[in-house]
Amino acid sequence: MTQPLYTIDAILAATGGTSALDPATPINSITIDSREIGPDALFVAIKGDRFDGHDFVETALNNGAVAALVNRGHGDRRVVVSDALEGLRAIGRAARDRSRAIVVGVTGSVGKTTTKEAIRVVFEAAGETHASIKSFNNHWGVPLMLARFPERAQFGVFEMGMSAPDEIRPLAQLVRPHIAVITTIAPAHLESFGSLDGIARAKAEIFAGLEPGGTAVLNADHQQLAVLLDEASAAGVGRIVTYGEASGADWRILNIEIAADKYFATIDHDGERHALVLNVPGRHMVANATAALAVSYLAGIESDVALRALAGFGAQAGRGQRLRLGSGDRVLLLTDESYNANTASMNAALEVFAAQTAPGGRKVVILGDMLELGEQSASLHASLAPAVTATGADRIYLIGPGMAALADAVGAGRVAAHTQTAAEMAEIVLNDLAYGDAVMVKGSNGVGLAGIVDKIRNQFGNN
Repeated sequence: MTQPLYTIDAILAATGGTSALDPATPINSITIDSREIGPDALFVAIKGDRFDGHDFVETALNNGAVAALVNRGHGDRRVVVSDALEGLRAIGRAARDRSRAIVVGVTGSVGKTTTKEAIRVVFEAAGETHASIKSFNNHWGVPLMLARFPERAQFGVFEMGMSAPDEIRPLAQLVRPHIAVITTIAPAHLESFGSLDGIARAKAEIFAGLEPGGTAVLNADHQQLAVLLDEASAAGVGRIVTYGEASGADWRILNIEIAADKYFATIDHDGERHALVLNVPGRHMVANATAALAVSYLAGIESDVALRALAGFGAQAGRGQRLRLGSGDRVLLLTDESYNANTASMNAALEVFAAQTAPGGRKVVILGDMLELGEQSASLHASLAPAVTATGADRIYLIGPGMAALADAVGAGRVAAHTQTAAEMAEIVLNDLAYGDAVMVKGSNGVGLAGIVDKIRNQFGNN
């Protein structure tokens, strides 16, 4: 018989809660969404910015949940604690305490989700792996992912994000990684930090949770590396490994080549050369894969195993996923970069799109605001103009007030349309696109460009 993820008795021991349920009752899944009830589920009624999970307890139980973790209410299928979110953290803490897995924490301004996925792919080729899903990287997402951590897993990979100082530290102290990865530093959430150095120091909070004897893995291709190195030293990090194209990087990327949408690179480590092949475009993807290669080495995985796994790695929805919509001669190529955006990821995506050709029509870029850039918003949006021009786009669509600066920089006559919202833009774009076009959609998640991507997929996915 398979060992359950938890029993009610273990939940009570972790949280200090009370319940009338049989202590031996198995719990095999944990959720905060009453619509997504897995087998033997525990529903955790946390209070969010828009919803209070306590309003959905009955729905969750009716949908098949075994029990609900609550801080108010009565009933024989409830585990009552003083605070449901803190209860979830306590379960996550218990899961981490019992685990014997190699644990990796990933943060950074750009590429943390893709790097986390690359590490996951490599780890899964070597043993049972548990990893954060989607971008569950905040104050509730990290404890939820930890709470789902099976005791039998050999590897764990957890993503940590932030929008303000002192947000990563408590997450890192929950995760307690053996390996802490910082992908890069870029102007994301700049209004909360004031400078790139401020962002770097906030990302370096991940070192506060690093296990004794743990390793920091740092991208060397940005201006704030020295800040990260200072922060690592101050935190007592004993081992630091760097990766990137920079001279002196421990895992140095050499000789990047592109052929038929594949990227080839030579990675030098301690005088040994590794041939990296990726079936996903972008120099930034090479860096993400190199981080995974470095992490796998630290985890004791053979380089051949890691390289084979990375050869099958692909981009995720919203993060560079390429979709071929239609069939035969009627095809539209859609690049979905709708999940997030800052200047570094915008420039990287635009560079990739510049190398793409349309199957028989025009090249189209649909760009939404980069959010939370503070006083530098206008200048940072305008700074994208050379990269936008270099794509060779025939049609440029811009969404959001911040994009007014980019419209001015590229010239209003070159902008096909500029709207304040994605909803306003959707109909304009759908009426203009045609089979044969190559389209890239990119912007911050809060702009809502995923809706435009869905409409394009629906309209051109079948013909």
